Amino acid sequence: MNKNKKQCFGVIIGTRAYFNSELARDVRKQLLKTLEDNGYDYVILPEDATPTGSSSIETREDGLKCAELFRQNRDRIDGIIVSLPNFGFEIGIINAISVADLHVPVLVQACDDENDKVDLDSRRDAFCGKISVCNNLYQYGIPFTDTTLHTYSVYSPLLAQDINRFAAVCRVVKGLTHARIGQIGTRPLGFNTCRVSEKLLQASGITVVPADLSEILYAAQAIEDSDTDLLKQMEKVAGYAEVPEAYQEKLRLQCKFGVAVNRWVEANQVDAVAIQCWDSLEQNFGCAACVTMSMLSEAGIPAACEADIAGAVSMLALTLASEQPSAIADWNNNFAEDRNKCVCTHCGNFPKSFIGNDNLRLGPLGVLGRTLGKINTFGAVYAKVSEGDFTYFRISTDDTMGYIKAYLGEGKMTDDPYGMDGCIVVTEVPELQKLMKFICKNGFEHHVALVRGDVASIVEEAIDSYLGWDLYVHE
Repeated sequence: MNKNKKQCFGVIIGTRAYFNSELARDVRKQLLKTLEDNGYDYVILPEDATPTGSSSIETREDGLKCAELFRQNRDRIDGIIVSLPNFGFEIGIINAISVADLHVPVLVQACDDENDKVDLDSRRDAFCGKISVCNNLYQYGIPFTDTTLHTYSVYSPLLAQDINRFAAVCRVVKGLTHARIGQIGTRPLGFNTCRVSEKLLQASGITVVPADLSEILYAAQAIEDSDTDLLKQMEKVAGYAEVPEAYQEKLRLQCKFGVAVNRWVEANQVDAVAIQCWDSLEQNFGCAACVTMSMLSEAGIPAACEADIAGAVSMLALTLASEQPSAIADWNNNFAEDRNKCVCTHCGNFPKSFIGNDNLRLGPLGVLGRTLGKINTFGAVYAKVSEGDFTYFRISTDDTMGYIKAYLGEGKMTDDPYGMDGCIVVTEVPELQKLMKFICKNGFEHHVALVRGDVASIVEEAIDSYLGWDLYVHE
């Protein structure tokens, strides 16, 4: 994905000739203004391209003109917005979308009538026309997204809200169906839970790009102490988290690993990465991977632990939906006897924005440090996550059933103290025991992706309407 590219929508204004053309002209003007004000690009027919004017389409011939324009801009268009100033003739609209054959999300919006303006010059009948358009989309097997209300004024704040939500859905759909997921190293021996089917992922357009850990370690060892990228990385890490004096020399080694990973990620154009973070790296190179993964996630390249490819995909979905850094964690500890709270934690790879404060310090891995030595496991981030709303999400490739399955929900991160090293977040999830039973009964992994904010409805729409995965939404 080009992360700096403006999102672009193909715009269709539907009409019928016997409705007042001024209504369509007014809707066109306000819709395009709303798109521009919210930072989006668009592709639309010129106002004089069809007999009804105002870019509006009615007949099959109108639809074919629109389809040709959309095909010419195939690489630009991320989604299609259909706006109905009035009833709209479905023949032109359905031909425009079906013949263009872009396979992108579609939003259908329709305008309110006003009770004192239902004479022949002023009425719209878009309330009815929207049902007709949606019926045609259903007949043609074209998935679409509905607006918050069946109809509303094009001047309503709901228009911008629905377009922004739709843009997020488009990001998730396009981002996942064109995703390249890096895999650095194999999953650790003790993690059968991180098995994944590359073939099921590929069927949804997700490509796994593997590299042996030895390739990265060889590249890291070849980096000179005077390397400009290394010196910049050391400066970045020192500004990112507190580095204890005892580990200053280890910082150089850890940053060599980070530079090697960053170069591989850039060279292979991956959108997210899953790294074999233990214990070969610690034993054969002498550092941990956590801060490298934390900083990658902070930069918009979600990085999952333990070569968890499905976890990296789950993180990417949340990052695309929210445009915020996501984290991966274990559903790890009960919180005393509060059955709706649990502690989500990982050794130390949460991104700073997800942590929500600047109280980050680096140290050795707690678990592996006891067996491999603290000096060989430096690079973990220690931090306590600040309170706030969060969304959780997890996909799993179910080889036996032959499909991708997922669960999704929302909760709150609390300020409850918890005396454990690593990255810690105490979470509160309604009906948590019900969720845990679902996870266990359906063979989901112990890892879960997390992101700040409430974006569950966006991910749900992307999956239910467009990706077709088996989804459980926890409430």
